[in-house]
Amino acid sequence: MPARIARHWHANYSGRAGVGAGVLLVALGAALWGTDGVLRVPLLGEMSPAAIVLGEHLILLLYSVPAVALGWGALGRLGVRGWGALLVIGWGGSALATLLFTAAFAAGDPTVAILLQKTQPLFAIGAAHLVLGERLKPAYWPLFAAAIVGAYLVSFGNLSPFAALGSEAASGALLAVGAAALWGSSTALGRFVLRDVPFHALTGARLLLALAPLTVIALAQGAFGELGAGFGSQPGRLVLLALIPGLLGLLLYYRGLSSTRASHATLAELAFPATAVALNWALLGVGINAGQVVGFFLLWAAIYALGRSGDKTLQDTDLRTEER
Repeated sequence: MPARIARHWHANYSGRAGVGAGVLLVALGAALWGTDGVLRVPLLGEMSPAAIVLGEHLILLLYSVPAVALGWGALGRLGVRGWGALLVIGWGGSALATLLFTAAFAAGDPTVAILLQKTQPLFAIGAAHLVLGERLKPAYWPLFAAAIVGAYLVSFGNLSPFAALGSEAASGALLAVGAAALWGSSTALGRFVLRDVPFHALTGARLLLALAPLTVIALAQGAFGELGAGFGSQPGRLVLLALIPGLLGLLLYYRGLSSTRASHATLAELAFPATAVALNWALLGVGINAGQVVGFFLLWAAIYALGRSGDKTLQDTDLRTEER
């Protein structure tokens, strides 16, 4: 019965969003990720990054286990390449990339880490070309440039961070690029898996698969005591962190990705720094400058134009191979 329900849902609902709506749903999901900072930062006084991320995933077992059970019919039909993609998404994109990016902040200049995170679309476009056969038309690149410039301005405003790229920042830079590569590859691999698996099941599988490496890392770091302290002192904040940027953000993201080319989705994902900057300004009193305001509107204009352009920017030669 769960497999029959999942097949019915996938057949009747998973493809209804149009291309433009899909891009905007990806952007909306990514925008919710921007709430992460205002919820996560207060927890860092009592919990390590590994403890916080593990706590989120433990809360979301209430969603991930039923979602995987309902979608098991589709998940069970995945071949070796499909399950390999799921492992990269869960272990790499959900667990390891987040920890690498956090370690980049500790190992080097945070400005360098944020700057190099903006290389994520390059990895996503490369993976989309190899895995999905997406071919980009010339009309794509002006929108790509506008989105990258917009995301840069939102993050840095009038500041030039390139002077920070010195030899002393090498370790942090490598960690940040590693995180960007995993996140970018996960975008293309998520689109690949969504051809056979409904978005709600992929969301559940991603969250469930991430538990294994996160548990090992937390054990190695002795973080389980911090996990208990966090649940004891700030359970509401942990639940909100798990539900808003975690579950709701991922559900909107994968719902949009199911009808959006990976090369479009990776630029829509850049919406998250815009939300983060706006929330930091509204709730934390962090000032913004004119460059960030310009970047905010430029980024969202590029995302909107991507949604309106449809397939005018892409030539898809679908390299899909069936695995049975």
